Amino acid sequence: MRIHSLQHVPFEDIGSLAQDVAANGHSLTTTHWYQGDSAPALNSFDILIVMGGPMGIYDDDIYPWLTEEKTLIAAAISAGKKIMGICLGAQLIACVLGAKVTRNAHREIGWFPLQITTELIDHPIAKILAECHQVFHWHGDTFEIPAQAQLLASSEACAHQAYVIDNQIYGFQFHLETTEASASALIQHCGENLDNSTYVQSADDIMQDKTKFVAINTAMSAVFAQLLL
Repeated sequence: MRIHSLQHVPFEDIGSLAQDVAANGHSLTTTHWYQGDSAPALNSFDILIVMGGPMGIYDDDIYPWLTEEKTLIAAAISAGKKIMGICLGAQLIACVLGAKVTRNAHREIGWFPLQITTELIDHPIAKILAECHQVFHWHGDTFEIPAQAQLLASSEACAHQAYVIDNQIYGFQFHLETTEASASALIQHCGENLDNSTYVQSADDIMQDKTKFVAINTAMSAVFAQLLL
């Protein structure tokens, strides 16, 4: 499979997914929007992975490439490409599908559990998420669930955490791909977000238990395997 990722800042790449791509012999290319890269040709990839970033999805005036990115995502959806959006990526996909993205009532940063939608507990992705005691969050915005999608999971701080459309499109507000290194990079570059509010953990709390990264990365591998089907 030809995997293509859309990266918005230097410190938020595909994290643990890089090992999954390499281990399975797939190719990986990346558009680095922040470096002025152009959008890839639609026929150059099979799976599109849209990563996170600190900007908002409506910040086209500040980041003009957001307009080009939304056009690409819409074209990929129409072409039936497999797409996975993480955090900002899930918000961008939701926006393209006609759903609103707004400021969440709470900033959510750190390790918090998910609540799986009862009616979808047998969905393959829901089963994977249900095995995660906690997942890693770093966001202040939230998305509405697109009309075509099913809500897979929520959290105490954020009602809309994951959605799926058939086996084509996955949107996750949280991060399963985050490694120790990428979490450290987020703290370094976005540490001003650690404001001690209700659902924001300290840098020490985030980095304390290394086994949590192993657990979410294992879940990411399982999600990636499902995306390949």
